[in-house]
Amino acid sequence: MNKIVFNSHYNMLVKFTLIFLIVSNFCIGVAGQPRYTSKSFEITSVGEDTRVSLNEEGVLQVNISPKDKLRFKSAGMVHYSDFGARGDGKTDDVTAIAATHAFANQQNLIVKADENATYFIGGKECTAVIQTDTDFGDAVFIIDDTKVQNRNAPVFMVSSRMQQFVPEGITSLKKNQEKLNILLPGPCLITVINNNIKRYIRLGLNQNNGSPQTDVFMVDKDGNVDRNAPIIWDFDQITSISALPLDTDTLHITGGRFTTIANNEESKYTYYDRNIEIRRSNVIVDGLEHHIIGEGDHGAPYGGFINISDCAFVTVKHTLFAGHKTYNTIGAAGKPVSMGSYDIIVNRALNVSFINCSQINDINDRTYWGVLGSNYSKNLLYDRCILSRFDAHMGVANATIRNSTLGHMGINAIGSGILVVENSTINGRSLINLRSDYGSTWQGEFLIRNCVFVPQDGKPASAALIGGTNTGQHDFGYTCYMPERIIIENLRINDSNHPDDYQGPAIFSNFNPQMTDSSYYEKFPYVKTREVVLKNITTASGRSLRISDNPFMFKNVKIITE
Repeated sequence: MNKIVFNSHYNMLVKFTLIFLIVSNFCIGVAGQPRYTSKSFEITSVGEDTRVSLNEEGVLQVNISPKDKLRFKSAGMVHYSDFGARGDGKTDDVTAIAATHAFANQQNLIVKADENATYFIGGKECTAVIQTDTDFGDAVFIIDDTKVQNRNAPVFMVSSRMQQFVPEGITSLKKNQEKLNILLPGPCLITVINNNIKRYIRLGLNQNNGSPQTDVFMVDKDGNVDRNAPIIWDFDQITSISALPLDTDTLHITGGRFTTIANNEESKYTYYDRNIEIRRSNVIVDGLEHHIIGEGDHGAPYGGFINISDCAFVTVKHTLFAGHKTYNTIGAAGKPVSMGSYDIIVNRALNVSFINCSQINDINDRTYWGVLGSNYSKNLLYDRCILSRFDAHMGVANATIRNSTLGHMGINAIGSGILVVENSTINGRSLINLRSDYGSTWQGEFLIRNCVFVPQDGKPASAALIGGTNTGQHDFGYTCYMPERIIIENLRINDSNHPDDYQGPAIFSNFNPQMTDSSYYEKFPYVKTREVVLKNITTASGRSLRISDNPFMFKNVKIITE
């Protein structure tokens, strides 16, 4: 067995030195967290000792003895203990963990955690970059966030080997454009931005001036746009465009029981990203658990323990998440506001699926924030999930929720395309809530079938299937739409617990109490639903489904009963 030596000043430079620079990765979070760029690292193979160090500049320096190098390559895998990890739950093992992955990435080796190990990860800024299959097994990882050097530095970053580049010759795009006149090395994820147009101009306690028009879509090597993830905006001008080739092989991350010791910082929008960030396409995460301890009466929010961004075809399955405690702060409007704090974030990502995932906390416990937040994404899926919330902040194009149970925060969405909810139980305030802070907009259709709706998780409530607010007085940076067509089949509404003046469930909540006659003027007209198709709707209260508390606003909606 070769001796493992740690030396904080180890800096041997030899002719066999291989230097790997990790390119920038993007973390565009719900509250606009800054981008994080991981530090460089340096690998050598000389001498009799395998050594690992992290210098004062944050550069990870790894020396593997030639004997160890041959042994690891012959085995086809490495363990964290091979690079000095103690796994005793007390020694900070983050440097050894990062070194293990750095070497595995270089040699294309599998990484395996040691059996029955407990790895302590302190506040040191040192990100482990994952580019090969990783089996966390039954190991425990304790992530201490009580004192960190950089709250934006992820613990693990699943990174692509592909290099991002700027495709030439594209100066404009049209909504639903089917082809780009370019040739590419293979299928690519295209990200395009126009900084001169602002969308999602938020209204309410977290009001803001909007975000640059952004779109993400896939094209094949001939420039054909994937029709399942279409271009959703016109781009008369492009200020930024990038292409990232999709990884064609699938990377697997399995197992692992992670526990975050929560930060106790001031309750304000200083998001913590001490997490697993996925910046690579074609990834499967299977069997992971995340727990949280140490939450007190205050703390900074979290930007997702699993944070999926700038990639496509990511599946998370058989995974256990944890809701974060809700803290309050003063919002942009100068008034108290609850801060979103997430265990799952999906940003600028396509075809992301959550299968057979659940939550440690009670999904109807209102002291915990909803588990998911997403922006600029397309084709999101929940299947066989038990989670407190599905949410699309700055838009989703196409989403499906099936065979699932959603808790007190229910389904909150704005976006476009088709939203499918089937074979599911929803416990929110409404069956689907169209987020009012972004104009309660959905340009497309809803398909709801074989579902159960339990308003307010059975608390006294006046039930409404589609919730939202839009007064027509605020410019959100786009025309706001209600779903053009809503199809509801085989819905059971458990509304037995209701107020005394309850008139029965409504299809639509009162989106604008001021719009009671034709004299009301919408400065920014809100496009109403064209038709609603209803089939086999039953209620526990015995009361019939009606259109709304504000029938005038929906007087032109065609109701078809089958």
